[in-house]
Amino acid sequence: MRRIAFDNEKYLLEQSAHIRERAEKTEKLYLEFGGKLLWDWHAARVLPGYDPNVKIRLLSMLKDKAEVILCIYAGDIERKRIRGDFGITYDASALQIFDQLGDWGVSVAGVVITRYEDQSAANQFAALLERRGVKVFRHRPTKGYPSDVERIVSPEGYGTNEYIPTSKPIVVITGPGPGSGKLATALSLVYADHCAGRKADYAKFETFPVWNLPLKHPVNIAYEAATVDLADFNCVDPFHLEARGETAINYNRDVEVFPVLRRILDKISGGSFGYISPTEMGVNRIAAGIIDDAELRRAACQEVLRRYFRHSCEYALGVSEKPAIQRIQAIMDELEIKPEDRAVVLPARAAAEKALKEGKGHEGVCVGAALELPDETIITGKNSPILHAASAVVLNAAKKLAGIPKKIHLLPPIVTASITSMKRDVLGRKSLSLSLDETLIALSVSAAMNPSAQAGMEALKALAGCELHLTHIPTTGDEGGLRRLGLNATSDPYFAGNNLFSA
Repeated sequence: MRRIAFDNEKYLLEQSAHIRERAEKTEKLYLEFGGKLLWDWHAARVLPGYDPNVKIRLLSMLKDKAEVILCIYAGDIERKRIRGDFGITYDASALQIFDQLGDWGVSVAGVVITRYEDQSAANQFAALLERRGVKVFRHRPTKGYPSDVERIVSPEGYGTNEYIPTSKPIVVITGPGPGSGKLATALSLVYADHCAGRKADYAKFETFPVWNLPLKHPVNIAYEAATVDLADFNCVDPFHLEARGETAINYNRDVEVFPVLRRILDKISGGSFGYISPTEMGVNRIAAGIIDDAELRRAACQEVLRRYFRHSCEYALGVSEKPAIQRIQAIMDELEIKPEDRAVVLPARAAAEKALKEGKGHEGVCVGAALELPDETIITGKNSPILHAASAVVLNAAKKLAGIPKKIHLLPPIVTASITSMKRDVLGRKSLSLSLDETLIALSVSAAMNPSAQAGMEALKALAGCELHLTHIPTTGDEGGLRRLGLNATSDPYFAGNNLFSA
């Protein structure tokens, strides 16, 4: 019953054809894949109907012509950088991507550890891969980058990097996140091929901003909201406007780096580099899949609101700075939207307020939750001595979806009592109410002996992509459960208690 604004099949046909057409102009096309190769939830949220794995489907369509090089920055391995969308480290994400490419039948030429400087963690990561039969290459920081083009394009610049042999005309260069070293890897391979007399070219695949949507289209503005911590902003591509007389949208870093990139590629190719703008360097055809612009605008505005809540909570947690919140508030003012325009916000707050007036809640704290089902019905829940608010609202939603009366318990008291006894008497935990992760396990146990619990568990599948809001920052157990159910969860930036650490 969800509204659809994007046609994946239409997009895949045009996108694959355009990449093949670009590849036919050269012997080897090194195609830098920006953004997320797998599980691109931002794109799925702002383009309703978009398959979050459409990029890997695209590669599968091109697998007769394409193979992949996977990049990871040595510094990200060393400091155990975390991917916020999955809660796993970048090196673990690289392993995950490698496996999933194999599952889709896409060949991987090797893994490149970029800006390598003999870091011990990077050496351990390389050893793990090599002992599993994966080819690993090490590229050190490029001497002279970004200003000394003569040195960059020389044997002591790109020429020091290990060459990565490939057998197919399209080489996709990707990584687990930004800063993985994809551009430097691509350019060093273009340089090596030209030195060997092989014709090679570079192009970039970047979903956002959408170059052929207006600058102030909510989809493009939502991209700015997604990168407020980087202070990125969209702009008209001045190179394209001057050369073609056409307005095309790009973002500031691509525009700023283009003169340097053009000089490097001109130096490599002897002046035959053919792109006149960052826009022409790109291959993205995402706009071909858009089928409902009005729904697209609505969804993009909702994504901006999600980003506002996310950064507000990260500020409260000490992992984000005030300027990020100020920038996203300015974006909201531009779009004329406010936090309460998110449909689940006011019902969640009302649930917490009602519990407070009734003297309910747990340990003096009343947490409210609201979840919007696919048919736009709003379900609410609150915390209690037995359940966290996230647990309560998910169970209530499961009952509604499965047609189970409210008075029926999906978790028998004997099950919850056993869990709380273990938490208190065996594990020595202070907080005994069940987080969402614990609740899902309890529900699966109950399903073995309770048909209603079995029906409720089956109904959880329908929650993927639904909207949820909490009046307080979720615990680790709640956050993990929300992520695994595929819920688009936000929360107000308040803590459920005064303890700095609870167990």
